[in-house]
Amino acid sequence: MANIGSLGDITFQVSSETVKTLDNMTWSGSARYGSHQVHLGNTLSEFSGVDLDTITFDMYLSVYLGVNPMDDIVTLFGYERDGTNLSFIVGDKVYGKYRWNVLSHKVKIETYDNAGNMTSVTISVTLKEYTKG
Repeated sequence: MANIGSLGDITFQVSSETVKTLDNMTWSGSARYGSHQVHLGNTLSEFSGVDLDTITFDMYLSVYLGVNPMDDIVTLFGYERDGTNLSFIVGDKVYGKYRWNVLSHKVKIETYDNAGNMTSVTISVTLKEYTKG
């Protein structure tokens, strides 16, 4: 089994029995600038800091790939609703200055079994950087 990374207790991994990976990851950040109007002159800009970074990614989860989608959905809901601070690791890279919070999620249910259970889903996750004060 090869561990690709993790978000808290959710492990991204590939083995002969399980495939749980992330796709379409983007990492973004921005700076803040203030504008100061000068009487009869040009407006001045001033760097006032850095906004918190965000990371978005998709996870494809399928019982046909050895994963119970509902397990990870429930875990993500818990992280989001409790405001849990999480480490986010992909490969050997720990992302961010400290930790991350699950800001939002979107679950696209793709297939069901004959009892109405989700068998494959794509979860889109948005993380917001959490820094120490």
